[in-house]
Amino acid sequence: MLDGIEYDYVPDFVVDADGQFLMIEVKAANELANADVLAKAAAGVAWCRAASKDAATRGGKGWAYILIPHDAIAENMTLAGLIGAYRRS
Repeated sequence: MLDGIEYDYVPDFVVDADGQFLMIEVKAANELANADVLAKAAAGVAWCRAASKDAATRGGKGWAYILIPHDAIAENMTLAGLIGAYRRS
């Protein structure tokens, strides 16, 4: 457990982007208000903040949590666009 983070799960994707690491979750759009999804998202945000704080002490990259509804993923979307629209931390 890290700083009170109780959820132990593996995100859908971890991306090593140019300036940061991204923890990306894709969920069904109709499940985004689900209590379990929200709890996991809060845990992911908290983990990313703690990891970013630790990385900053060592000159490393920060972390960001991205929760994307499934129907937002399309051929014309870029990673930067998804980050801008759905970043939680």
